[in-house]
Amino acid sequence: MSSFLSSKNTTPEPAEEEGEFRKLDLYKRREAKKRFKPREMQVNVSAPRYTRMPIDQDWTSVWPTAQSFRPSVVPLPLRQGYREKGAPPGKFANLELMKIPNFLHLTPPHIEKHCKELKKFCTQWPAGLETDKECAEHFPIEVTTSDYCHSSPTIRDVRARIVTLKVKLSKLNFDYHAKDKLLRLVGDRYDPSTDILTIVTDRCPLKKQNYDYVHYLLAALYHECWTIEPWESEKAESDMECFIWEGSRSENNLVNVVQSIQRALKGKDTSNLPHIQRLPDECPASEIKSIPEVRRYGEALASVYNEGESEYTWENYKRSVYALLRLGDTPETVHGEVQTGQA
Repeated sequence: MSSFLSSKNTTPEPAEEEGEFRKLDLYKRREAKKRFKPREMQVNVSAPRYTRMPIDQDWTSVWPTAQSFRPSVVPLPLRQGYREKGAPPGKFANLELMKIPNFLHLTPPHIEKHCKELKKFCTQWPAGLETDKECAEHFPIEVTTSDYCHSSPTIRDVRARIVTLKVKLSKLNFDYHAKDKLLRLVGDRYDPSTDILTIVTDRCPLKKQNYDYVHYLLAALYHECWTIEPWESEKAESDMECFIWEGSRSENNLVNVVQSIQRALKGKDTSNLPHIQRLPDECPASEIKSIPEVRRYGEALASVYNEGESEYTWENYKRSVYALLRLGDTPETVHGEVQTGQA
């Protein structure tokens, strides 16, 4: 039977050591977990670009368009910010330099290249617009807008939508009725010292909308001033705010007087009123009103009514009467002739 047993089974087991007390483990011991430590990647950081640029570097190829400030490219020792103690922060990791706009894309070489590329699209300057006076003569309307840039989280400014339009009132070719109506509508927007009408629009949220709106207001004012309401035709001469020579009874009376003098001088060879005698027969009233002496008399009479009675206005009125009836001789000359005749 011993032949069927293996040699391993015949080996006696080792005897347990005497005196050792075995521990009873009721809870399995927790093994400490190994913390994961990320492997640090070794990155080879190159030196800033401005340290590798040659002295004759073409700056237009380095900074071709508008962009935020990059300290590794700009070869300038810039500082921006504030510290309680010490110098202002340098250009590296400086948020203040990144917030504000820069003009590194508008250097003289940039502008020279831009002008060279845009030159083929330009045309010759229009003839007759060499001076500001000539420009104002052909383009009387002046529109002013403003753009704002500042360091803030937003690029929008509510003041940028404001549009201001200025135009000289004399360029609109108003008559008295239209001008008087316009001045009543615009109020204090008209400056009589400079003859400039100023319209400011800021109601719309966008600048383009305010630009269209201010032109609409100017067109509406222009057409409204030429509109004559039915009740305006009932306005008598005594209801006028000031004396108006055109169409007044004084003008009609003077036309009748000139026509009477013309008929009285008809057939005479000599006269001291050649400006009346040379008028053709059946002369229309419009031609009589265009005589310089008649216009001067109308201006003098209007100044007496509108500016008030003073030594200057009455002297001007007296001179206009002598100019109308005495071949333009001044009062001093007339008095001299009278005194000589009396002597």
